Amino acid sequence: MTPGLPSHYEVLGVPVTASLQEIKAAYRRAARVHHPDHGGDPAEFRRVTLAYEVLSDAQRRESYNRSYFAASPQREPETAAWSAGPGGTDDGGARPPSYAASGFTANRRQSGSRPQRNLAGEPAVYEPPFSDGVVPLVPLDLARRPEHGEPRRRGIFGAAARIEREQRTAALIRRSILAEIPSARLVNGLISPDGRSYVAHAVLAGYRLALVDSMLVPVGNYAWDGAHLLHGGRAAAPPLLAGQVRSFQEVFPELNVHGFVLVQTPDASVHQPVIDVHRSVTGGIEPLNASKFVRELKFFLAAGPQPNVVYVPALARLLTGLH
Repeated sequence: MTPGLPSHYEVLGVPVTASLQEIKAAYRRAARVHHPDHGGDPAEFRRVTLAYEVLSDAQRRESYNRSYFAASPQREPETAAWSAGPGGTDDGGARPPSYAASGFTANRRQSGSRPQRNLAGEPAVYEPPFSDGVVPLVPLDLARRPEHGEPRRRGIFGAAARIEREQRTAALIRRSILAEIPSARLVNGLISPDGRSYVAHAVLAGYRLALVDSMLVPVGNYAWDGAHLLHGGRAAAPPLLAGQVRSFQEVFPELNVHGFVLVQTPDASVHQPVIDVHRSVTGGIEPLNASKFVRELKFFLAAGPQPNVVYVPALARLLTGLH
C-alpha cells in the first residue's frame, strides 16, 4: 500500500478483524456521508464503494489481506524508489534493506562516548495512539500481545521436524528479544506477498522489520562462502530469504526490512555451530548461530528510529498475512 493512501479498512473505519456485519454497517454509514446526492465527494464515494466491494467478498478480502494491502486498486504511482518512513530520520525505509551497507554499524556507541538512552528498553507506545472515538486498525488488546500466529502446518513429510525447529526459534526470540524490547511484536507463519511461499517469523519493533528463518545442522565447525555452509566435504544451502526481504520491503516502504537466518543444532549450546566466514564474502544474509543471531537481531531492532514504538498500521497488515 502506498504510504499516505488509506487501506480499504481505513476508508470504512473498521479494524482488520471486522466481521461482515460490521463492514456492511460501516459502509452504510460512510455511503450516507459521501453520496453525491447528499452533497458528498464523488471520488470519496467511489473509494468507499470499492472498499466495500473488496471487503464484503470473502475471496477478494483474503487476496487483499494476503497482499498486505499492496494489491489495492487505489494504489498510485510511486514518486521514488524508496520513500522516507515515519520517525523523521533517513533510516525508516529510505534505503534498500541492508543495514551493513546503509551505515547501520555507524550507530554503535564509540568507546569513551556518552552512554545513549536505551529507548528500546522503555515501555511501548503506540503510533497512532489509541483514543476514544477512533476505530483502530487492530484492537488494543490485540496490539498489546507480544506474539501472534504459530508455525504453519502444511505437508506431511518433515512437517514435525520443521515445526519443532520453528518452535525453538520462536522460543529463542520470545525469551531474548520480546523480554528486552517491550515494543517488539513476533508474528509467526506469514504468507509471502507473492502468495506462493512462506516466512517462518517476522519481528516488528519501531520502524524496523526482521524476517527470520532457520535451518538445522549437525554440531561442528562450518565455513560460510556466501552461498553454502561447508562442513566435512558437504555443502548445505540456507533458506532463500533475500527474495522475501525484497518483497516485504516493496510492500512496506515505510519500514527498514532485513533478513536473519538462525542455524540450529541438536546441541542446546547457543555457540553451536561454529561458523567461520570467508574473507571474500561481502553482503548477503549470513547464517548465524543462536548467540550471534540474538546479538545481531537485538541490535538491528534497538538501533532503529523510535524503537519503543508499536507502529499499529504495519502490525495490522502483518496480522492479515497470517497463514
